[in-house]
Amino acid sequence: MANGSRQAAWEFFGAELKRRREDAGITQVELGTRVFVSGGYIGQFEQAIRKPQLDVAQRIDEALQTDGIFERLWRKLIKDHRYADYFAKAAELERLATKICEFAPALVPGLLQTAEYARAVTLAMNRFATDEYIEDKVSGRLERQHILKDATRPVYWVVLHENMLRIPVGSPAVMAEQLERVAALARERTVLVQVLPYAAGAYALMNGMLELMEFDDAPPTAYTEAVYSGNLLDDPAVVKRAYAAYDLIRAAALSPEASLALIELAAEDFRRWASTA
Repeated sequence: MANGSRQAAWEFFGAELKRRREDAGITQVELGTRVFVSGGYIGQFEQAIRKPQLDVAQRIDEALQTDGIFERLWRKLIKDHRYADYFAKAAELERLATKICEFAPALVPGLLQTAEYARAVTLAMNRFATDEYIEDKVSGRLERQHILKDATRPVYWVVLHENMLRIPVGSPAVMAEQLERVAALARERTVLVQVLPYAAGAYALMNGMLELMEFDDAPPTAYTEAVYSGNLLDDPAVVKRAYAAYDLIRAAALSPEASLALIELAAEDFRRWASTA
């Protein structure tokens, strides 16, 4: 489903929610109380700014006695093959998060990738895929980035391992453009970026990709990923340990100012390489 069609479908979900709520004679705040979210969230669902999680859609059906219509709509709309099955839920949670902290040990995170970098990564992992499949995945990656453009965008703090400043993905020009984009977002203060240098030692490499998400109306969540698999962690004790691991990584990283300088230097190196290729 194209981005425009998906948005129109979520707008229908929101309009239907508003109509059913008003027909029931209850306010956004009253409905929010019944389904355990704020009234403001109900308003954002109705305006298609945010998308409810499945359990919220189910509780809306129960509260409004709508015979499962919102659960069915949710399941229809949420099924998006642009994301791997194991990542789809995490992608939805990103849209609800008020703060995202991420450690990326190998690749630039999807929220920061350029189209060409995303294409190079996807192609490298899917050598026999069709062009349509590759472009579908790239489109999904870029669509996720809209959360950083919203007025209500989350605080985004990312630690990049120095690996990704040195290992070329795609051509030198692709790498230069990608690192320049990360640097630009850091200068604009859209994202706070730190680099974990090689000098930090081997302990940091014992931790794989890690994404921590915080929310207004829900406890924090951690997401980790391995080869063709992902784990969404919500057990409080496990999430607490994940935060502790992230704190250690962040403490070992370069300052934001030194990190930006290193990223810009690496971008210049790739840009010079591209000019001689």
